[in-house]
Amino acid sequence: MDAVTYPDAAVTEYINANLVPLRLQHDDKRHAADYHIKWTPTLIVLDTDGHESHRSVGFLASDELIPALQLGVGKAHFEAGRFDRAISAFDQLLNVYAKSGAAPEAIFFRGVSTYKHANNPKALREAYEKLNAEYPDSEWAKKAYPYRLIE
Repeated sequence: MDAVTYPDAAVTEYINANLVPLRLQHDDKRHAADYHIKWTPTLIVLDTDGHESHRSVGFLASDELIPALQLGVGKAHFEAGRFDRAISAFDQLLNVYAKSGAAPEAIFFRGVSTYKHANNPKALREAYEKLNAEYPDSEWAKKAYPYRLIE
């Protein structure tokens, strides 16, 4: 990723604007054990309390790295109960990176966040319908499958 992804100006700009980056050496055994790192690169998004909200293992090009990190930001807000901010983070991802590998999970969590924020079960069905239409073979469409029954 040093040769391809990190030098990308969009990646640098996104990380500097949205995250506090910390890079550990591949042979840092203490932190590898603390964070259960078995392979590199492993990217972990932590919330402000140091709890993991998202993990990615393996190489990601810049057009996949940014949405993966944005997904982690949204999931950190979701886990903290800041559903309005989670929705906003997922919307940002979906508006710019709708075809990324992170998009199906963002659609799922956007629907769940909207349900939790507004107590609107229709948001769950809408998430299922979007997943079924755009990513029918994804694990997230399968996880949202029961939501098709919501009226």
